[in-house]
Amino acid sequence: MGMMEIIKEASLGAVGAGNPVNILFGEVLSTEDFKIRVDQKLILDKDFFIIPESLVRYEIDLKHTHDYKDNSITNLNTALDKLVIREGLKQGDKVLLLRVQGGQRYVILDKVV
Repeated sequence: MGMMEIIKEASLGAVGAGNPVNILFGEVLSTEDFKIRVDQKLILDKDFFIIPESLVRYEIDLKHTHDYKDNSITNLNTALDKLVIREGLKQGDKVLLLRVQGGQRYVILDKVV
């Protein structure tokens, strides 16, 4: 299911429940145990958030090994062991949130810069 379908489904569920969809701002407090402050007093963990793939760290391991027919092995190491494609969310990031299902779940739409 794509992001637009998730947002549409969440919106319809919220309207049907008599609770409109709200757009809020949050701040990432921790990525190790994943905590986001949604307002001054409300701090929630990962279970309350729908996180799009575009906000998840993605890296490629550049180390690799070649095996040759003579049973020798060559390890090729580059100056970089890993190449980061996407940083993902970090502590201190401000995020745009879409509140759904009567406030029980939040879609993280994007980082705010």
